[in-house]
Amino acid sequence: MTDVCVFSPYRPTVRAPFPQPRATPPGDYPARARHAVSPWLALLAAGLLEIAWAFGLKYSDGLTRFWPTAATVIAILASFALMALALRSLPFGTAYAVWTGIGAAGSIIVGMVIFSEPTDPVRLICLTLIVAGMVGLKLNSPV
Repeated sequence: MTDVCVFSPYRPTVRAPFPQPRATPPGDYPARARHAVSPWLALLAAGLLEIAWAFGLKYSDGLTRFWPTAATVIAILASFALMALALRSLPFGTAYAVWTGIGAAGSIIVGMVIFSEPTDPVRLICLTLIVAGMVGLKLNSPV
């Protein structure tokens, strides 16, 4: 069974029902792999993993409980790896400030939601300032 799929208004092409494997030219793979993930997306994921490992530290009981400690270590390694990937393209100061800002703001929110920490107006204003600073750095970034 084949479908007719028109990729161009001038010429129809026939597509097989299953994708056909393609060989990657030897010199082409690293260039495409370098841009496989957006640096901002990698930085966002690294920041979210920073929240996860901070949360894991709370449950690891001083790194004495095995599974929470293992999850924390995995989250730390993944967060650092994604941060390193983001630093290939983003300015160092901007990337580090946004990464720690995501971790700080996220940890504050997790503390308020999960651990019933106070949500007084001063704390919310400070949280807003952290987020505003990250947005400002992102908007002012050359990348």
